[in-house]
Amino acid sequence: MTSPARRVAQALDALRHGWPVTLEGAFTLLPAETGLGQGTARTMLISAARAVTLKLANQREAAVPEAPVLIRGAEPFDLAAARALADPALDLTYPLKGPFLAEPLAHTEAAVAAMELARLAGILPAFLVDPDPAGEAAALIASDLSAWKDTAHLAIAARARLPVAAAEEAEIVAFRSADDLREHVALVIGRQSGDRAPLVRLHSECLTGDILGSLKCDCGPQLDAALREMAREADNGGWGLLLYLRQEGRGIGLINKLRAYELQDQGFDTVDANNRLGLPTEARDFPVAARMLDLLGVSAIRLMTNNPAKVEALSAAGVTVSERVPHQLPPNPHNARYLATKRDRTGHLLK
Repeated sequence: MTSPARRVAQALDALRHGWPVTLEGAFTLLPAETGLGQGTARTMLISAARAVTLKLANQREAAVPEAPVLIRGAEPFDLAAARALADPALDLTYPLKGPFLAEPLAHTEAAVAAMELARLAGILPAFLVDPDPAGEAAALIASDLSAWKDTAHLAIAARARLPVAAAEEAEIVAFRSADDLREHVALVIGRQSGDRAPLVRLHSECLTGDILGSLKCDCGPQLDAALREMAREADNGGWGLLLYLRQEGRGIGLINKLRAYELQDQGFDTVDANNRLGLPTEARDFPVAARMLDLLGVSAIRLMTNNPAKVEALSAAGVTVSERVPHQLPPNPHNARYLATKRDRTGHLLK
């Protein structure tokens, strides 16, 4: 028998390749974005956030207001029609959509799992439902996701000395889980001490900011400033710990983050851009960070963050946050609106 975690890994691979997946006891789904073949379907499954954009939110079932929406059109959906419905980049090209009717959603848990699978695969959260022909599908059940996300599977895979510009006395530690291709790392700056809480920064991967120097966010400067502050901590007898989490775009993936950038260029802020894509504003997995700390033997930390949600998430996972250390940098003309959105809409403690 295939393990639950392995079934999820196989389903994610299938979605990236454009192959169908079957959620046992519910339906077979063909991803609208990557789907292959000539299949058509009477209904489509879209996220609650995308339903708001398409003015279908008022048709959702009142009992489950945030549930995905199952829609039926006058004609069957093929993949071209499904992509036009799923991708906001095509909204101006195909402005006339519908009319659509929201059908009763009999398998809410499976539908929610499908949206999460799409996010983890880095694709748009929209599917043809029970396409004809369906083709060979990867099979799983909704509860398999819990097994795949179980942080107990995460383990230390390698560690080595790594002198960096901010601190020559540093060590890098790599973490890996058998069924998850993301490999997280920790950078230990200074000498690890069991009787002194380290200065910790949870930094989610940002290719554009960390590597390319993007001015649209504050990720790169925050990373550099955190390392410098940890080096100062080490010089004064303490130590620092950077957890670099492979969760690009707050958990929506690189491609979808760049799609959100395109929408921001049209005037939408970060929150509205994500929601227009049908994706959550915040989808990062902070229990992974708690597991990394546990594997490193760290139970209490001083956390560098402006985001109270990080403190709450780590505390809920059993980590003692003895102090929240503000970590704010000056805005630039390109990221001022981004920082204001973080302050005004996602609860960051910024002035």
